[in-house]
Amino acid sequence: MSRLLLLLICVFSTNILIVNVHAENIYLEPQSFVKQQFSNNPPQAKVVWLNKTLKTKLATILQHEYIGLRIRYWQDNQGANKTVWVLNEIGKDKNITLGITVVNQKIKIVKVLVFRESRGWEVKHDFFTQQFKGIFLKDDKSLSRSIDGITGATLSVRAVKKMTTIALLLDRLVQP
Repeated sequence: MSRLLLLLICVFSTNILIVNVHAENIYLEPQSFVKQQFSNNPPQAKVVWLNKTLKTKLATILQHEYIGLRIRYWQDNQGANKTVWVLNEIGKDKNITLGITVVNQKIKIVKVLVFRESRGWEVKHDFFTQQFKGIFLKDDKSLSRSIDGITGATLSVRAVKKMTTIALLLDRLVQP
């Protein structure tokens, strides 16, 4: 009886530990991502204020209302047409934080910075994020090529696609 009780305690405590481990995985702090994109010398953050028209466009992409009045970004002061975005979107239940670098209106880097979901974490791997390199936004506000999904990570894949689309849309707005 005591062995059975000990076994049950071990099983339940292990399950609790696993749930807590998946609660939030920080792969790279957002501030560190921004610093890396600007050789440790990031410019001052700028802000895109969201008017009604822009909020409607974001809601169309996200398929839900965007909560917030503004979105912060960083823009290269050297005229390289580079912007860096740190965006959040819900995968299934929790936010995924993504770092996105756009150069000349094309995706240069997509990096999962913080992953809070219990499933779908495979989107953090380079084999997935490298697909976005060179993608641009077509006139109909869709990505210029399709992205291969990951079995079991459908909602996380959708969240990443939505965030890259938003970064490209916002980049268009802030570039001269």
